[in-house]
Amino acid sequence: EPASGIWGNLAPAGSRRHLSIVARAMKLAVCLLAAPVAGLVAPAAPARTATVLNAEMSKALPFLTAPKGLKGYIGEEAGFDPVGFAEIMDIKWMREAEIKHGRVAMLATIGYTYPEMPWFAQAFPGDAYSHSNPIKAALAVPPEAWAQVVLFCGVMEWSLNGGKVTMMTMFDGTSRAPGDFGWDPMGLMSPANEERMKMRELQHGRLAMIAIGGMIHGSFVTGTGVFGGMN
Repeated sequence: EPASGIWGNLAPAGSRRHLSIVARAMKLAVCLLAAPVAGLVAPAAPARTATVLNAEMSKALPFLTAPKGLKGYIGEEAGFDPVGFAEIMDIKWMREAEIKHGRVAMLATIGYTYPEMPWFAQAFPGDAYSHSNPIKAALAVPPEAWAQVVLFCGVMEWSLNGGKVTMMTMFDGTSRAPGDFGWDPMGLMSPANEERMKMRELQHGRLAMIAIGGMIHGSFVTGTGVFGGMN
């Protein structure tokens, strides 16, 4: 059979075998040409890498991206939330818990070291309340006294929040800022220093939480109080 055009140039007329070989060669060439085109479309990784590199990084932990959910809260500029609590939980409830734990820890550091002070005066009669070693003191106090402490804290928490103590309900129907119960008997905070005073309380509370944890573990290791009290 006669061939025309390109087929006529590549294969003699009547040679079906040559035409079949050329056809297969043409198909292979098309596939080889298509491969680089697909390769040009695939690499999307550099764009993603560039996006990550351009993301705002945490100032406290520069190897992590800045956490979300802290905007508008004291301390947001540090960007410290490595676990991402502000993204998965109610930030108001979390800040309320942080402030309360910080306040308790600040009081605890004073109470923990007070029995070793030269001016220590025993508040309650009896040997159970005379220990300068906080671990011994905690073990010597009767269960009824611990029950009173737990009950008092529970009643206070319940009354301050009107019975709403869960993360889902604590801030329902209220515009109260976390940790703000309007209690400032010494009048230390004013509109001019409000931000500074709140930051101080937050930082001191965080430090106190770390400190009281270190004090307790130190007493377990050494068997004494912070300043070496053995009794």
